[in-house]
Amino acid sequence: MFGRRTEPIKTPPVYNRPPEKPPTAKQDLIRVYDAYGRELLITRDQWRQKVLPGTLEKAWGIPDQLYNLIVTAMTDGFRTDVLGAAQHLYRTDPNRVRAACLWGVLLMEEGRLQEAEQVFRDSIINDGESGYVLANLAKVYSRRGEAAKSEETLWHSLEVDPNQENAVAWYRAIHRERGGSDADQQALKRLADLPGSWRAQLWLARAALESGQTEAAVSFYHEVIERAGTPTPEHALMQMSGDLGNHGKLSSILDLVEPRFDCQVHGIQVGNNLIKANLDLGRIDAASELVNRLYGMQRPDWKKTLSFWDTEIAKARIALNATPAPLQMSMLTVDGPVWLPDSSPAMRLFPTKNLEGARIGFLGSSAQVPNATTEVSRQLADDPGRLSRGLPLFLAEQVYFRSNSNSLVLIPWIDAGGFVLSGRAWSDAEAADCASKSTPYCDYIAVSHLIADTDPWAVQMRIVKTKDANCVFTLEASFKFAQFQDNLPQLASQLLEMLFKHTQIKMNAPPALYQVPGPTQFQSFLLRLEQLLAVRCGSMAKPNAKFLNGERNIMDANIQLCVACPDNVTTRLLLAKTVDSMKKARPDVVPEFSKTIQLLQKEKALPEPAQAVVNQILGG
Repeated sequence: MFGRRTEPIKTPPVYNRPPEKPPTAKQDLIRVYDAYGRELLITRDQWRQKVLPGTLEKAWGIPDQLYNLIVTAMTDGFRTDVLGAAQHLYRTDPNRVRAACLWGVLLMEEGRLQEAEQVFRDSIINDGESGYVLANLAKVYSRRGEAAKSEETLWHSLEVDPNQENAVAWYRAIHRERGGSDADQQALKRLADLPGSWRAQLWLARAALESGQTEAAVSFYHEVIERAGTPTPEHALMQMSGDLGNHGKLSSILDLVEPRFDCQVHGIQVGNNLIKANLDLGRIDAASELVNRLYGMQRPDWKKTLSFWDTEIAKARIALNATPAPLQMSMLTVDGPVWLPDSSPAMRLFPTKNLEGARIGFLGSSAQVPNATTEVSRQLADDPGRLSRGLPLFLAEQVYFRSNSNSLVLIPWIDAGGFVLSGRAWSDAEAADCASKSTPYCDYIAVSHLIADTDPWAVQMRIVKTKDANCVFTLEASFKFAQFQDNLPQLASQLLEMLFKHTQIKMNAPPALYQVPGPTQFQSFLLRLEQLLAVRCGSMAKPNAKFLNGERNIMDANIQLCVACPDNVTTRLLLAKTVDSMKKARPDVVPEFSKTIQLLQKEKALPEPAQAVVNQILGG
């Protein structure tokens, strides 16, 4: 259909587009998003029978929405399902030319050429000449084999509107087939001479770039900008930035495209090129600002791409400061569960603890990883690092809720802003020294060390008495990283049994409201614990350290965990504390998720008093 991209001449790949994962769904599945931003795949039959009719009905009296739905349905192969809607729009749309073009194209695709021609002719008589209507009328003539009449009508459509994407492509294809690339270029020049033409200039600029004539290309681009008006059409900025990027003219992208970029108009594709150009030029903050603007559009279908750029920006920041300054390390402490500080209103949801038992400290932050070096370096958090911190956090809350002991997690921290991941396990003496200096004091310290350079992975634990640095007992578990939900909860139970045996702490039944998510969501739960730790620490890092990254992924993943576990008070409190901490670390991010969190609290309300407590934390 004219007005949508079906041209045979393809634009080159987007300038360094973020790589997309290969599709895992079958081709008969359609991707949709729910109110929580979750990606769902439904079959074409389900879409046809259960979604499309209701969606059309809701838009029946809203011409703009109905038009967009019909066009999308036609593009997705549901042409016959929207015949009635298109005919209704033809009769009722105040934008008569648009509706006539759509209805005529549908008739043409159905093989009803005589009816289609009549619709197009009536539109021309009643509403004046439209380039799109004329171009589609030319298509009718072409399908009848009336080549000369078709070409004459096509050219007239371009005289009326020389910037129709598909009509331009068709006109070029005709001349290229007759005379090759020279004839193609001559056709473009004829189009460029038409009043108001700008699309042909894009292609002439590409040819100039390919022949090394950068100044000529830039001159064409200025002509495009001048003639295309404001806002500059998306396709114009897309092709302009893509061609300049592919030819290494990055500064020209920033000069020509960036001042005219509007997130609502130009979206993720033009945004990709601008982000990449800024990163390639070392303008990290400018790239980050663009990503933030695009996130602000709250498009769930853009999340994966923007997450990719978040990671690339974080890598660029690290590369910029690859050589660390002299490091000063301190030991942070988390008293009790990371999501349940003593000052939290949620404390009243759980029984007051009997503190007769010994205090157990937990120290991880060490892992044996592949290709390890002895040099100190900065890097993004990876799976071994996250698990080395997440596991102690989980074990600590298990001890807190399932015994009469209090727990404390010790986190090695670089004062400039960053977690420490050691390549070797802490010795008994080192661990005991850390525990003896902690506030509050720990009677025992549970040291965990990951072996992450083998398959399966393993975790080694030693429980050390602080007073004399003697190892009281050891534990070990091996696990496939992708299935650690099958082993780590059992490790927690084994640890409690051994603590009961060797340290005289008492075992308690966990409170009813402390609920560890089941195997399907356990990995996500463990990662959210570690991410909450990162968010809490993010507010402590120096402003220029840029310690925290992926903030929106953290918020979104917590919401998705709560949606997957709607009755789980623990995961909801984890979300609430994450939001509360994010207000301090990245206050600009939190409002983007306010409506979704409000929806969660309304549609999946917890029993009282938990619901009121969560609302109090969220609103605090």
